[in-house]
Amino acid sequence: MSTFIEQQNWRYATKKFDASKKISNEDLNTLKEAIRLSSSSYGLQPFKVLIIENADLREKLKPVAWNQSQITDASHVIVFANETNIGDTQIDNYINNISETRGIPLENLSGFGDFMKSKITPLESDLKNIWTSKQTYLALANLMNASAELKIDVTPMEGFDANAFNEILGLTEKGLNASVIATIGYRHKDDETQHYKKVRKSNEELFITL
Repeated sequence: MSTFIEQQNWRYATKKFDASKKISNEDLNTLKEAIRLSSSSYGLQPFKVLIIENADLREKLKPVAWNQSQITDASHVIVFANETNIGDTQIDNYINNISETRGIPLENLSGFGDFMKSKITPLESDLKNIWTSKQTYLALANLMNASAELKIDVTPMEGFDANAFNEILGLTEKGLNASVIATIGYRHKDDETQHYKKVRKSNEELFITL
């Protein structure tokens, strides 16, 4: 655990990436697996993850992400896109996956499937989208923690126009919405913010023990 805390003290929201440094395929695959293994409500994983390497595409995204240099200078841009029309179909697909993965007959899982449908399907569209969007942040956290272990920098970003991202990336027609993004790569030696002391609330201010 002490190593984990050291990693958390090492990481920061990188403001300037070294555009000449790229993440290796091996490390990228590790980060993808960390995202894939992330927890989510019911285990449904109601989102897709776009890994954007294409330089021209990133140039198009930069203006609708407040012209932040991380979009073009980082090794990769990760877009976590929540599903906007989750319902019975996705739940049935998940139940089938459980059955195949664990060797459990489908009829033995019908109760779990019906329970999820009773909680998710009746929700209004806005509430569904809020719920699925929240799940992307769990995956983002796994990405950030795994990256810190590999000494790869991450900048989580909410400063972007989601509708514009949806249009540029063709997400809407896929039933997806850009929820949160992250740029990953390696900090530039001239990024002064890497030397700033981390500012957080004290234990006394943050925690309440009942």
